[in-house]
Amino acid sequence: MPSLRFLLLFALALPAAIIGCRAATVHPPNVVLIVADDLGYADVLFNPQHPKEVVTPNLDRLARESVICRQGYVTGHVCSPTRTGLMTGRYQQRLGLYTAGEAGSGVPMHEQIFPQFLKPAGYTSMQIGKWHLGPTPEWSPALRGFDEVFGFLGRGAHDYYNLNDPDDPIYRGTTPVKLDGYLTDHFGNEAVAFIERRKAKPFFLYLAFNAVHAPLQAPADEIAKFNTGNKDRNTLLAMGKRMDDAIGNVVAKLKREGVWENTLLFFISDNGGPLPQSANNTPLRAGKHSDYEGGIRVPFLVCWPAQLKPGENQAVVSSLDILPTVLAAVGVDAPTEKRLDGKNILPLLRSETAPTPRNLFWCSGSEEGWWAVRSGDWKLVGEKGKIGLFDLSKDISEKNDLAKTLPEKVAELTKLHDAWLAEMANPIKGEGKRYGMESSAEKAPKKAKADRKKKNAPAP
Repeated sequence: MPSLRFLLLFALALPAAIIGCRAATVHPPNVVLIVADDLGYADVLFNPQHPKEVVTPNLDRLARESVICRQGYVTGHVCSPTRTGLMTGRYQQRLGLYTAGEAGSGVPMHEQIFPQFLKPAGYTSMQIGKWHLGPTPEWSPALRGFDEVFGFLGRGAHDYYNLNDPDDPIYRGTTPVKLDGYLTDHFGNEAVAFIERRKAKPFFLYLAFNAVHAPLQAPADEIAKFNTGNKDRNTLLAMGKRMDDAIGNVVAKLKREGVWENTLLFFISDNGGPLPQSANNTPLRAGKHSDYEGGIRVPFLVCWPAQLKPGENQAVVSSLDILPTVLAAVGVDAPTEKRLDGKNILPLLRSETAPTPRNLFWCSGSEEGWWAVRSGDWKLVGEKGKIGLFDLSKDISEKNDLAKTLPEKVAELTKLHDAWLAEMANPIKGEGKRYGMESSAEKAPKKAKADRKKKNAPAP
């Protein structure tokens, strides 16, 4: 019969043993990256300045369990350049991809992207939805580290009901599939099914909705719930509500399967909302296709229940930070040869370190003419030769242009942007890097070509 002393020691040791067993079975966090398409900054309930007609209850619940990054940015004002930066963790301009046409034509296959970084750590990865990093099957995410794929390639948009177009199919892996119904619903259902299949081991889910990108299409009963007096606005809100439902189903599934606490989840939009489609970016200026805040500052949530305390965070963060943050969370070393441009923001989100001023850069090449730099609270915006300087600490809406009164600040930020731009690759189309401003190295070949043409021209 065991002695009293033995029983006492056993009783004291048992809780520690149980905790040790549980710790041994806890794997690195699951990673869920949800990207909305063209979502307006104010078209979510967790923006306190949202219009009264906005209905996104599931995102609102998610926000209450998340760190809300009020100064969250993406690397471009249109879809595919931003997605390039997101998947590589590097400025897309380093690859010569400045425009939607360039990045949408295909990110070089030799570039390592998100799931390939996670593969050595034993992660199973799935891409769902919009790809827009190569329009044809040879650019498929199934060939770039994703174990499972359900989505479309193409140039960024897809009909929400015509799902069997042979020229723009929905793929499972590399095989076109036949579908009926509403596309957003399919993407949400596929995400839930993936979690069910892969819940036992670490997984990475990249859920890239094409909602609320054009074409403006939603179920009639969903549209009927809105009455703004603007048909496009009603449809846009219905599309957002349907996406919100899908996100709610994904979160509910993570909770039901007991993996929610150890899931690191990000939610962003790929760029600002397009004003011609009745998106609302209040209180930001402009929208998609511009480098004002409305084009590049986006709804940005980070949730990891086991590690992060919910609340608001005013630190300046970027979509470039998502990959290095995930690598730090899962215990994978960041690359040293091609260094990532983002940084691990977990210490900031945990309030272990105070926010410090940082520099962020944008450039869409000479084709569109937009460029910008944010340094601390100062932001300089260029558009085809026009310059605007703004103090974002006092002027989030960029209404008060200080360029004429503070020329020295304009010069300082221009020099900062020029130095960054000098590190970037030339656009793959061979165009000038920035509207109206080319380096001597770029001008020289053009001058030589012009001289040759003049020399060989027939005499007048």
